[in-house]
Amino acid sequence: MKRMPLLIAALAAALGPAGIGSVPAMAQTGAATPETVAPALPAITVSTVSRRVLRDRVIGSGLVTPVERVLVQPLIEGQPVESLEVEVGDIVTKGQVLARLSGSTLKLQQSQLAASRASAVAAIAQAEAQLLDAKSASDEATRINERTQQLRAQGSSSQAAADTASSNAVSAAARVTVAVQGLEAAKAQLALVDAQIEDVKLQLSRTEVVAPVAGEIVARSALVGGIATAQSEPMFAIIRDSELELRADFAERFMLKIKPGQKVLMRGVGQPASLTGTVRLVDPAIAEASRLGQARVTIDDPAMVRTGMFMDAEVLVAERETLAVPVTAVGAGDTGATLMRVTDGVVARVPVELGIRDGGFVEVLSGVAAGDLIVTKAAAFVREGDKINPVPASSGTN
Repeated sequence: MKRMPLLIAALAAALGPAGIGSVPAMAQTGAATPETVAPALPAITVSTVSRRVLRDRVIGSGLVTPVERVLVQPLIEGQPVESLEVEVGDIVTKGQVLARLSGSTLKLQQSQLAASRASAVAAIAQAEAQLLDAKSASDEATRINERTQQLRAQGSSSQAAADTASSNAVSAAARVTVAVQGLEAAKAQLALVDAQIEDVKLQLSRTEVVAPVAGEIVARSALVGGIATAQSEPMFAIIRDSELELRADFAERFMLKIKPGQKVLMRGVGQPASLTGTVRLVDPAIAEASRLGQARVTIDDPAMVRTGMFMDAEVLVAERETLAVPVTAVGAGDTGATLMRVTDGVVARVPVELGIRDGGFVEVLSGVAAGDLIVTKAAAFVREGDKINPVPASSGTN
């Protein structure tokens, strides 16, 4: 116990006057209570749920084809082609002459039939004369028979004479019947010849191969000097009314979205600008091998495309103003899509139902309301219940 004062004295001597003066300061510092510093909250980018016009688009591709391709075949067989009146690429009208076939053989037949008709007319005249003669003879035989029968009844004529008169009357009546039939046969022959003449006239008219519809000639296989026949390739192919369409293929999952009347943007290889069109028809079946469906799109300006061109198609299946959030804000939870909503700086995970996705934004059908703050990036290192320092996103992402 006696050593403590000695130690304090020695310490005081070692520190000197400055050390002695500093002892109360040290004691005073040790006695002060340290100030508590609040922890810094993480700065997290947030976006506001707002209304935007979103468009739902379906992408496909296909080839430009005619709406209707009409094949032209000769209507008569075995006639050589004398001349061709149109070229591929020509625009023709309905009924315009496309080619002319030789009609020399048909004209010869027509001359022969004209002679046959004259013969048939003469045969009719002869049959009519024979009929008149037969009727006259029959009338005379009938009168003789009647008088003979009266005389026989009076006993002034023999039975043999009566029988002869009766027989002559019957024969005369039979000759009338034969004459009538001969006249009918002659008339029938004339009708047959007239029908043959009309058939030749029809075939002569068909030596002019005409366009059944108006449109553009896209193929020509006919050659001058060749034999026209329906057994070979069609002489011409016409795009009816020059109408073209895009037959675009789409993934199976999109086919129920595509409807007739929807607007379509199309772009071909090397084309500087897009073309517009409208869905005309949606095929009801899905290809089993490719699992693709097809839609037929009417092209508003068919002069800008050609048959066989490959084009991409973008169908606008929906367009509406709706609540939207950045795609990056959507996360996945046990129940589906989720968003991290920020309320008074506290994060909470909420399940949402999504709709249209357009570019960097996606439609929110339920789960949040307009004006809510959400974490812009679902991959941010925040969890439900965390407190954050919300930093508004730039206008480009909000």
